Amino acid sequence: MRGASALYGTVMAATATLDAHGRIQGWSDGAQEVLGYAPTEVVGRPASSLSAASGGTEPLGEACRSERAWSGPVLLRHRDGRTVEVVVQVTPVAPEAAGGWVVLAVDLASLPWWGTQRSLLEGLLTCSSIGMAVLDTQLRCLWSNDAMARATGIPGEERLGRGLEALFPPGAAHSRTEQLRRVLATGTPLVDYEYHGPTLASGVGDVAYSASFFRIEDSIGRVMGVAALVQDITERRRTRERLVLMNQAHKRIGTTADVMRTAQEITEVAVPGLADFASVDIYDAVVCGQSPDDAQCRARRVLLRAGQHSVDAARRPVPAVGEPVVLLSAASPTAVALAQDAPTLEPVVDAETSAWVAETQGRAAWVRDTGMHSVAVVPLCADNVVLGVATFGRSQTAYPFTEDDLLFIQEFAGQAAVSLDRGRRFTHERTTSLALQRRLLPHRLDGGPSVEIAWRYLPAGMRDGVGGDWCDVIPLSGARIAMVVGDVVGHGVEAAATMGRLRAAVHTLADLDLPPDELLARLDDAVIRLAEEDDAEVDGTASGALEPATLGASCLYAVYDPVTQVCTMARAGHPPPAIVDPDGRVHFPELPPGPPLGLGWMSFEAASVPLAPDSLLALFTDGLIESADHDIDRGLARLSTALTGSAADLDDLCSQVVDTLLSGPPQDDAALLVARTHALAPHRVAFYDVASDPSVVADARAWAERQLREWGLEEVQFTTELIVSELVTNAIRYGASPMGLRLIYQEKLICEVSDGISTSPRLRHARITDEGGRGLFLVAQMTERWGVRHTDAGKVIWAEQDVRASAAP
Repeated sequence: MRGASALYGTVMAATATLDAHGRIQGWSDGAQEVLGYAPTEVVGRPASSLSAASGGTEPLGEACRSERAWSGPVLLRHRDGRTVEVVVQVTPVAPEAAGGWVVLAVDLASLPWWGTQRSLLEGLLTCSSIGMAVLDTQLRCLWSNDAMARATGIPGEERLGRGLEALFPPGAAHSRTEQLRRVLATGTPLVDYEYHGPTLASGVGDVAYSASFFRIEDSIGRVMGVAALVQDITERRRTRERLVLMNQAHKRIGTTADVMRTAQEITEVAVPGLADFASVDIYDAVVCGQSPDDAQCRARRVLLRAGQHSVDAARRPVPAVGEPVVLLSAASPTAVALAQDAPTLEPVVDAETSAWVAETQGRAAWVRDTGMHSVAVVPLCADNVVLGVATFGRSQTAYPFTEDDLLFIQEFAGQAAVSLDRGRRFTHERTTSLALQRRLLPHRLDGGPSVEIAWRYLPAGMRDGVGGDWCDVIPLSGARIAMVVGDVVGHGVEAAATMGRLRAAVHTLADLDLPPDELLARLDDAVIRLAEEDDAEVDGTASGALEPATLGASCLYAVYDPVTQVCTMARAGHPPPAIVDPDGRVHFPELPPGPPLGLGWMSFEAASVPLAPDSLLALFTDGLIESADHDIDRGLARLSTALTGSAADLDDLCSQVVDTLLSGPPQDDAALLVARTHALAPHRVAFYDVASDPSVVADARAWAERQLREWGLEEVQFTTELIVSELVTNAIRYGASPMGLRLIYQEKLICEVSDGISTSPRLRHARITDEGGRGLFLVAQMTERWGVRHTDAGKVIWAEQDVRASAAP
């Protein structure tokens, strides 16, 4: 008792005893003080007669009948008529007492902490931002707080006694009924169930809710109903959906570098998550990779429909993708957005009253048929450059765009514009690269009558059309033809630029008529110098991480002489060519290996291979024969198979080789050069031995005259005699034996004079008073080209004339 007194202090406590049927048998002074009844007034009466609740003291009766202890709040009636809220503890007496109960009741008003806790509890329930409601077992509303009224839009007094239609949006009440009955039956709570729809009060908008339901039981386990907690999570749901949409935009927009495809991806991501219809209209310049001139584009007021997507695929929007979009009205949302460089929102669009809609019958009909009722237009701007506009519309979504929606649309369009601009920049770079490579690669390869030529060039992946492989055909003196194929390390613009430098260097060295091995040696020196220049340039940059692209390049240089029918070749880190004999046998000649260009620590060696007339020579880069799924040996075997039974047309043969070796876009740049060799007929070549005597100059002219008449070239007889006279005279005067004169008649007439001295002549510009020094000057003026070719025995001075118009039929 000392502990109880310390615990309760001035607590008003009452004690009573009940029999097994719930009738009052004993009544303490404390009970009289709490309820005002004297013992004589209550003893023998049922305890339920003191209850102030509508259900009586049924919990007390049930506790007596169930023979188990029970505790809980009870409302009792005071003798003066007021209601007293007490907490009771019902305890069965010992079995030997023939049944009965002891009831201890405490007046809650006398507890010093009860008022504070009750006020706190009432404040939490009433002022909470979470909507709360209590439903009975028939799912009728018994109580709700103010937050529930705000969440549903229905005042609390209008909700009392009503069913689930007072808590859930239209159409959702039926499905919620089954869930709540399951909670009542099983006692398993339903936690954080999300649903959305229009508000109950207005029937419009899209509000998201999170609801939790749990069963309410009294202290003896009797089911009293269901408690519902409802929270408005519209902002949370909207934020989550927008994060998902932005994540989708990051993944799905800009998967390619194509501007039109990127524009279509923008609309496909936006529908239906953001709008029911979306379109992207851009300036024509953007498609071409150019930066649009803002003032000029705005003055034209014409865009291009680059992409569009709609939930209503059956109704074709106007205009369609690829068609122009003409801004007829300056008041249209698109025109306003472009003019002000700011987003435009038209929450309500009416096909009858919106002037810009009625500009064209097609647009008005489409807006009317689809039910488009709200439009938002946002400029697509990247790096302060307006690329176009994105238009978003709602038709099947009941509620219009809001200012909050417009803010998110701006963010979405900003990310989309970056991807669109990336595609524009790539298009610009690709166009520039292709223009660069078109300038660097040969437009046409012609081997003349000596060789027939066909070729293919395939850049890696076929994505941008730019790479570092190349092939070339260069006419040399003496009717010879040089064939070149090379491979630069890397891909793209840098590799293409390096390829252009190496191709120019090969042309320059080929003009010197150097043997293949010496040409590669000088090209190797040039690559080393270029690499040193690149090193110096890289060291001067902030990155310092780029490697010179010239190092490691490979090259194969071959010279075919139709007179001797011999092909002399040398290679620098490059695979040997394939040779197809006239009988169809394919073999790869054993050429001396050479290091890649730029190493400078090994020499290059040449090898000569005789070629029968109509032989095929196939030069290629490793991208044609190497792949991730097979090695170079298998690639060479497949190349041999493709060349076997060679097609008569070389273009068809190139296509056959490419189709056989490449099942798809090549993983590395690939180049293929195929040449069919022809021999020069013996009667088209004439040779005359020249003695070291000035008197033989006249004999040489006479011999040349007879040969020209035999070939039917009388029209060039005078010019040729003059060339022969000057070159033979110089050989006799400045050269040494052995000396000779050779005439070659192909499409051009070639005059060659050889001697045993390797010193090259120099073209002089004689003064008026000089008696000599005009020989080579006259030769240069009267021929198409001339030059000097060094040989093991000395040198050859040659001159060419174009005689195709002079030759007799």
